[in-house]
Amino acid sequence: MNRDDFPILKRTIHNRQLVYFDNAATTQKPQTVIEVMSRYYAHFNSNIHRGVHGLSQEATALFEETRDCVRKFINAPSNQEIIFTRGTTEAINLVASSFGKTFINEGDEILITEMEHHSNIVPWQWVCEEKEAFLKVLPFNEKGVLCMDLLDDFLTEKTKIVAVTHTSNALGTINDIKTIIDKAHAKNILVLIDGAQALSHEKIDVQALDCDFFAFSGHKMYAPMGVGVLYGKENLLNAMPPYQGGGEMVQHVSFEKTTYNELPYKFEAGTPSVGDVVGLKSAIDYIENIGIENIANYQQELLQYATKRLSQLDGIEFYGTAPHKAAIISFNLKGIHPFDVGTILDQYGIAVRTGHHCTQPIMTKFGIPGTVRASFALYNTFEEIDFFVMAVNKAKEMLAFL
Repeated sequence: MNRDDFPILKRTIHNRQLVYFDNAATTQKPQTVIEVMSRYYAHFNSNIHRGVHGLSQEATALFEETRDCVRKFINAPSNQEIIFTRGTTEAINLVASSFGKTFINEGDEILITEMEHHSNIVPWQWVCEEKEAFLKVLPFNEKGVLCMDLLDDFLTEKTKIVAVTHTSNALGTINDIKTIIDKAHAKNILVLIDGAQALSHEKIDVQALDCDFFAFSGHKMYAPMGVGVLYGKENLLNAMPPYQGGGEMVQHVSFEKTTYNELPYKFEAGTPSVGDVVGLKSAIDYIENIGIENIANYQQELLQYATKRLSQLDGIEFYGTAPHKAAIISFNLKGIHPFDVGTILDQYGIAVRTGHHCTQPIMTKFGIPGTVRASFALYNTFEEIDFFVMAVNKAKEMLAFL
């Protein structure tokens, strides 16, 4: 795992060497991904699927090679089950809108959890408002672990779908999604997994999980912004109406009636961000060359080391202490606003995220305005963590008198 692969890490911020600990928000991009995208725009740029000329056919081939690469990466049965989106948010909105329009009726229930990202709350609220359905919320305990002992009671004959995060972006908790899926399926309930934080931390096999939908973003796994994926079981995708109307998703259009294209194109209206899709394949290749297990193990070492070092500071308060966590630490310094801590850390060249992390219900539960979040990636180091802990301690000393 070579830091030199990531050119942005050579940057300085406020005359300090950049320490980038905001990986849960977005990861940095290796040079190979940057070069692949540049090469695409320099040599292959063309609209896809619709052209008979050579450039269009070459661009189409690159686009569809990425679809096959994604299928293999998550072990999906068919390329038809891989839908390109702009990211996790759009993928979840696609399912909520299309599935909700067809399968949710008045009085039905949708189950989410208390630790969801806003992207996995708001779309389901809209469905419930439109359909006069009910949104139910499975709580988590003081450690940030879902109350799985309550799950059976929350899954009722009225529940139509469970939408749950695989890994909490605010707490780092890795949920027992396999148990959730199995319990839901035992009652003929479908399950959508928000996998935005998962694919950079562990190997995902959608067939082994048996999830019905799995959504993720490229930019949280060393790929460009603007590209994401929805995996869905073919029979479900075929039963759902299109999410958007326009080019590519049509088979035949007349003023009297429009018929729709086959999967996966039925859900891919308009011109996609082809360069970003090509960059996604390069990022997957980069991950697989290193090995996701190697990445996961190293990030766990970073997590354990950072947790131990921060624990040695007086007045530190951790949020999310589940035994099974991704490389994410949320904390506050007692009596100090997280924004103030983040501002001081920035002066040291350290990039962390402060605020509610698009999980306001979590912050409400803890009675806090937000947290300082440090999240680690394959290019981070133990030396960076030592510098970070020193800077947190300096921030504590500086802000204690305010």
